[in-house]
Amino acid sequence: MHDEIFVLSLSGAIALLFFWAFRTLPEEDWQILACLPGRKGPNGIWNGVNLTFYGFFNAWAYWFAVGMFLLMMGSLRVEIMGILSVVLPVLIVGMTASRFIARWVEKKPYTFSVGAASFAGMIIAPWAILLVNLTLGKWWSFQVPVLETLSAMLIAYALGEGIGRLACISFGCCYGKPLAECHSLTRKIFRRWNFVFWGKTKKIVYAQQLEGLAVVPIQALTAVLYTGTGLLSFYLFFKGFAAAALIITLIIAQSWRFVSEFLRADHRGQGRISTYQVMTLLAMGYILIMVPFVTETSPVMPNLMLGLHSLWRPGIIIFLMVLWIVAFVFTGKSNVTCSSIDVKIIEKNI
Repeated sequence: MHDEIFVLSLSGAIALLFFWAFRTLPEEDWQILACLPGRKGPNGIWNGVNLTFYGFFNAWAYWFAVGMFLLMMGSLRVEIMGILSVVLPVLIVGMTASRFIARWVEKKPYTFSVGAASFAGMIIAPWAILLVNLTLGKWWSFQVPVLETLSAMLIAYALGEGIGRLACISFGCCYGKPLAECHSLTRKIFRRWNFVFWGKTKKIVYAQQLEGLAVVPIQALTAVLYTGTGLLSFYLFFKGFAAAALIITLIIAQSWRFVSEFLRADHRGQGRISTYQVMTLLAMGYILIMVPFVTETSPVMPNLMLGLHSLWRPGIIIFLMVLWIVAFVFTGKSNVTCSSIDVKIIEKNI
């Protein structure tokens, strides 16, 4: 019964968050979180460094995804050294790839791509687990179950990307096509449920001048589908169906990533089929091929309460705090906006 209560409670909290976010984040005042003084100019005006809600929501997405992964791994009684030895290389490669692959595909110096991060992560994940088992696992007498770990990674990824799409709404990136340019059926479906972005610094505005126009709410669709799939697979994982959870998450998430590209209006590279779509199909086929080779004859049954207890450690708490800060700094410092800060004395308050 603990599993059902946990999943239902988490579902309710996420539903409330989405209800608020979908109504609020397209507005102009939900892009810049803070402006910090940088260098002072000769006119006494400070050049500001902008910190964005994009970084804020991305940091929480990373925190949530890794936290859920640690919970699932703890429920399998995997040693913390084994967990971190697997998750850190995947995180580092994924975060690095999110920038460099996006630069290569989109030919823009300051951009990120979750699709690139997930592709790189899925490619190296099985090998990272096997390498840890062959090295640290043998030296320190622990074993990381490959199938269950891959399943936990994909579930955590789906949940993290679902939350991370709030970052895209706040920045106005990864946006859908204007309804006026869509098929009549699409216009009918999204006639009442759409996004309208405001603010000249939103990407949808400065890149394609779509301010004030109704567009397909592609970020919201992705957020709902990914978190819904992640929660369903999370429940299946704790009922002992790790392989089913892995396959369901993989097929739904990656198929939607491929299909959703056709509803997006932002630049995704050259050609009708984008590089990101090709990477999606390759990653899906790659993991499906790997599944039979990593399935174990005696799977470990996860225990939710044991997983929750494993999170309540000073080391884990500090690690998640540091992860949040690193993710916020890495994705939150805006390189495409600037600000000017004029600091003055309020004479009447002296």
